[in-house]
Amino acid sequence: MRGRLRRAYESGRETARSRQVDPESAPGGAGVASPVSPGPVAAPEATVVGAEAPAAMHSSTVSRDDTEVPHALRISAAWCWRLIVIGIVTWALIKIIGTISIVIIPLAVALLLSALLAPAVGWLLRARLPRSLATAVVLVGGLAAVVGTLTLVVNEFIKGVPELSEKSSEGVRQIQDWFKTGPLHLSDSQLDRYINDAQNWINGNTERFTSGALSTATTLAEVLTGAVLVLFATFFFLRDGNNIWRFLVRLLPVAARWKVDDAGRASWATLGAYVRATVLVAFIDAVGIGIFLVLFDIPFAFPLAALVFLGAFIPIVGAFLSGVVAVLVALVDSGPGIALVILAAVVGVQQIEGHVLQPLIMGRAVAIHPLAVIIGIAAGVVLAGIAGALVAVPLIAVFNTAVRRLAARTVPDTPPDAVVVASQAP
Repeated sequence: MRGRLRRAYESGRETARSRQVDPESAPGGAGVASPVSPGPVAAPEATVVGAEAPAAMHSSTVSRDDTEVPHALRISAAWCWRLIVIGIVTWALIKIIGTISIVIIPLAVALLLSALLAPAVGWLLRARLPRSLATAVVLVGGLAAVVGTLTLVVNEFIKGVPELSEKSSEGVRQIQDWFKTGPLHLSDSQLDRYINDAQNWINGNTERFTSGALSTATTLAEVLTGAVLVLFATFFFLRDGNNIWRFLVRLLPVAARWKVDDAGRASWATLGAYVRATVLVAFIDAVGIGIFLVLFDIPFAFPLAALVFLGAFIPIVGAFLSGVVAVLVALVDSGPGIALVILAAVVGVQQIEGHVLQPLIMGRAVAIHPLAVIIGIAAGVVLAGIAGALVAVPLIAVFNTAVRRLAARTVPDTPPDAVVVASQAP
């Protein structure tokens, strides 16, 4: 009897609690007026036969009309307008860069020089030299090396021009004889007609070539201004580059500073590795082709080797195109046989560069797919000419490293100079 009474008491308590939590679940609940709890009587809900229940709204929709649009179409539209915004911003940035290219290009060259000369400044700093003095010594030494090399190239070029001009006429006659006696078997009238057509075409397009050159080439004042800006920017990048980067990072929100700082420093390391590896590869290319030029007594061996060195800064195509100039000089000076040997030397050096030097020296840090290199060089030439081709591949390498670091989920290391402030427990 006592157990039954206890169970009945607990059952009544549970029923009372359920009525307090959900009054409508009780018979004669909140929807019906009663003497105990007077109130309006709710109208009974009507049931429509054959009507579909309204679709449930997704958390990504803002109205019930969006639920009528397929989910795939909504995602595609979201991607489209975001890509349109990115395209407009990119187009605006390209226009701005094109407008102030006289400033952007010298700064880009200064960054490349700074990445190349930064290790030398570090060595002098470890030798207890002041930072300003170390930067000045490295910059003056690099400038002296460039001026000395250009002086040697110009002097040798001036010495060899008379001899080359005499042999060029003989080379042209040999080419004409080959057109007549070779597989083409051109007659004198056909050869004269083709030469006249080529001259007429050149004369007819001279104005377009010169106007295009004048519109794209910088004036002497702009060249001098750019050279001075490169020198000053390189000096301050080498001396105060770390402080400048910290100032730029402090402009960002606090939550993004460490991530951006880590990506920026990794990108700078990539740029330094790329520039130093490119210089080494270019030097090897110039030495390899220069040895063949000296062995076969080709004129302008040193200027042509210097041209190969400069052309090698444009990957894949630069050293080959500059090597073609050496082949043409060999053709004019020594005939087609020696020219074929020089061409084989240029192609062989390029194969060694592409399959041995680039993977071995560049390494995985700046590994870029050849298709990306070709597209970058083409876009750089279209946008900024030779300067664009020069900075396109380093820019791609830096952008590749920055995106990889920003997309990584790892937390960057705490900077050594970071100050952590801990709050006291209450």
